[in-house]
Amino acid sequence: MVSFDANGCYELSDIYRGIPVNYPPRIHKYLVFCLVLLCSLITFCPSIPSYASELHTPEVTALIYHRFGEDRYPSTNVSMDRFREQMAYLLAHQYQVIPLSRLVDSIIDNKPLPDKSVVITIDDGYRSVYENAWPVLKSFGFPFTVFIYVQGIDREYPDYMNWDQLKEMQESGVDIQDHGYAHERLVNRPAGLDDAAYRSWISADMVKSSRIMMEKMGRRPRFYAIPYGEYNLQVIEEAKSIGYDAVFSQDPGSISRYTDPYLIPREPILGDNWSTVRHFEEVLQRVDLPLKDITPTVGNLNTVPTSFGARILSPGKYVQSSFNIYVSEFGWMHPEVVGDLVSVKNETPLTKRLNRVIVKARERESGRTAIRSWLLVNN
Repeated sequence: MVSFDANGCYELSDIYRGIPVNYPPRIHKYLVFCLVLLCSLITFCPSIPSYASELHTPEVTALIYHRFGEDRYPSTNVSMDRFREQMAYLLAHQYQVIPLSRLVDSIIDNKPLPDKSVVITIDDGYRSVYENAWPVLKSFGFPFTVFIYVQGIDREYPDYMNWDQLKEMQESGVDIQDHGYAHERLVNRPAGLDDAAYRSWISADMVKSSRIMMEKMGRRPRFYAIPYGEYNLQVIEEAKSIGYDAVFSQDPGSISRYTDPYLIPREPILGDNWSTVRHFEEVLQRVDLPLKDITPTVGNLNTVPTSFGARILSPGKYVQSSFNIYVSEFGWMHPEVVGDLVSVKNETPLTKRLNRVIVKARERESGRTAIRSWLLVNN
């Protein structure tokens, strides 16, 4: 109720206690303003992100294949029976197979990722993609991307597709992207190169492959898949400077809105153990584990790392006792968890040239495995 007293002041009933309270007009105006502001906040509160809304965030899994039905190359091959079984699994379990461009654009533009989605990528450009994989993918109506080893295509190596086959695929809607010209191990700096010359060597390979693809395919590639999945900061920075919109690794993991577009993970599906339906189901169930302040950081190591770990972006989402850290040289280790910091101490020099670090945990609500991984290069 609103009424006036003898002094011309507003008399507002206390809605909680039923007690009249007198306010001067200027105070009343201030209270009305606050009330309007409060109502506005209540109206728009649903659009404000909350911890509860992040209990289940959409995730995308990017799969990476190489050869199809080529038994003489067991380490990079998937049998056609298993490949058909995997595609049928995606269809039966109502996964959305989306184009790679849609995934990248969602990350760059900070748009919601479509839930329960999968991206299919194929590296190198072997002829078995054209002869074996493409007919299966067409029958399911699934989009996919082929990252091509340009020198192998351009020099007509016998195991690879030719430009005419690639053009036919592109005209049918297949996405053709860049996997480098010479398919070098870019983390291996050629002898005698200083930092500037090393960067020029990296970028020259990218520029050459991009130029040839523009000449042969009529389109400049937007995306770059790192040869062998081996990278350091120089590789990533040169790819950015060349103008690629996204860079893809071969690190295991899922993709979320927290994923760096210049280090997008892909799950390898190959060999005997990593092409089973059980493994396929496992990688599809993984989710991203958003991290910050990773230690050691991505790329080259010049000293013995004193610890391995990271800060967890939303530590309350995960079962604290489920955290584990993997380093290729040491295997899985149970870390110390202090607040949002998950880490293991270290005093042992790394002897392997390459080490992958993985941080893993179990989501408290869903029970899903969350992981994030990155690569270290031992100089």
